[in-house]
Amino acid sequence: MKNNLGQLVKQAQQMQLKISALQNELAARELETSVGGGAIKIKINGKQEILELKISKECIDLDDIETLENLVKTAVNQAVKESNEMVSSAMSKVTGGLKIPGLF
Repeated sequence: MKNNLGQLVKQAQQMQLKISALQNELAARELETSVGGGAIKIKINGKQEILELKISKECIDLDDIETLENLVKTAVNQAVKESNEMVSSAMSKVTGGLKIPGLF
């Protein structure tokens, strides 16, 4: 019994080290998404930090700011979604699909 508990603790520590390394790796990973045929481009990392936002001149119409606002909102939501999916996929490989709250 004692041996099994020790082995379980050792496995948990190894998983913790792998998760920590993966979190650092994911923070450095970047992905880019665009909407509106490339009118809005966003670069985001694995910590859901927006690194870059580009807005094409062609989509700026001072008489129609609402469309630009909607494009930016859609682009940000899409970038965050893709970043979350990247993180979830990578974490599930380390945790074997086990959901651990607060990891990322």
